[in-house]
Amino acid sequence: MEWTETLRTAVAALNARRMRSLLTMLGILIGIAAVMLTVGLGQGAQQQITSQINALGSNMIIVTPSQSTSSGGFRGGGGAVSTLTTQDAAMLADPAVAPDIAAVAPVSTTSGSLQSASTTWTSTVTGTVPAWQTVRAREVGSGRFFSAAELDQGQPVAVIGSTTAEQLFPNGSPVGQSVSLNGQSFVVIGVLASAGSSLSANEDDTVVVPLTTFAARLSSSGSANSVSAIYLSGRDADSLSAAYQQVHTALLATHQVTSDNADFSVSTQASLVQTATSITGVLTLLLGGIAGISLLVGGIGVMNIMLVSVSERVREIGLRKALGATPAVIRQQFLVEAGILGVLGGLLGVAIGVLGAVLLTPALGIAVSVSVPATLIALAVSLGIGLVAGVYPASRAAKLAPIDALRSE
Repeated sequence: MEWTETLRTAVAALNARRMRSLLTMLGILIGIAAVMLTVGLGQGAQQQITSQINALGSNMIIVTPSQSTSSGGFRGGGGAVSTLTTQDAAMLADPAVAPDIAAVAPVSTTSGSLQSASTTWTSTVTGTVPAWQTVRAREVGSGRFFSAAELDQGQPVAVIGSTTAEQLFPNGSPVGQSVSLNGQSFVVIGVLASAGSSLSANEDDTVVVPLTTFAARLSSSGSANSVSAIYLSGRDADSLSAAYQQVHTALLATHQVTSDNADFSVSTQASLVQTATSITGVLTLLLGGIAGISLLVGGIGVMNIMLVSVSERVREIGLRKALGATPAVIRQQFLVEAGILGVLGGLLGVAIGVLGAVLLTPALGIAVSVSVPATLIALAVSLGIGLVAGVYPASRAAKLAPIDALRSE
């Protein structure tokens, strides 16, 4: 029997049992769509996390306080008390100490209550130095960033994020306007260009002031030299690993600690991305495996229906064998039927997966990605499931003796 005739006969057999065929394809459809959406969500989450980490700046190294052990054996919580100072930042900015570091920006942060002439707002306040703009790769949309002279003089000037500007000054330009920050008067000299969100917060809802002004007017730590973190940027991506080692070694020597009891923690963009990708990858694999179980159930459903079909069509099989059909032709007939169920279920599953990705992207705020390779793999898997599930029923049909089949009721 030619393949065209086999295909025509298979389509006619499935069409004769239309509802059963649709229900059989439903298991594969759900499995394919579930796998596509879970993998797409995982990839979308990875892309979003990576973009948020990249929003922190380029070639970034972040030094934060870590837990430390006192002479009495008591361990302090990570970040509970800052162990970093402006002297640490100045030391790391020395090319003789860390030649692969391009810029250093110590920062101190707090929550600030802002008040303009028309409204109030709460935002994150960051005290830092002019190099912060370079390290964090932030552009000024209007106005300017504060200068080294304003830092040295502790001037009450502020650069605000675009979201903060919209909230405090909805009807005009904030540049040159005065704003009250925790009861202190500041002059807005610039507005940062929008940068979106990072892992920690909305980067556009922020107030940046000179570090000296922060220490004198806004700090509650009691130490003018203490900082919350130190941001550094490497010369380029290739030298980031060397810069990391230089920073780590220099701080160990300055703080007179070892790696086992270090009172600071050093991380890079690459390590943050790797950690985040590893976590989301494991979750994606877990969810994809759970969704894949439905594919297995769908395959069992195809096998079950094909076995039922063999039982119902015993007389048809016997008649075809009596007319000269070989076992190979009978086997081919049932394998084609199972393959059609798998492919149609896969196509419908891909369509549902693409539709789900389009609908879930705005609903969840995460780009659910659907790749062409993943779609082709899904179709290949659905075809494979159909063929594998049809092997046993097809073999059973091919082994039926013609005389026994014709005598069956």
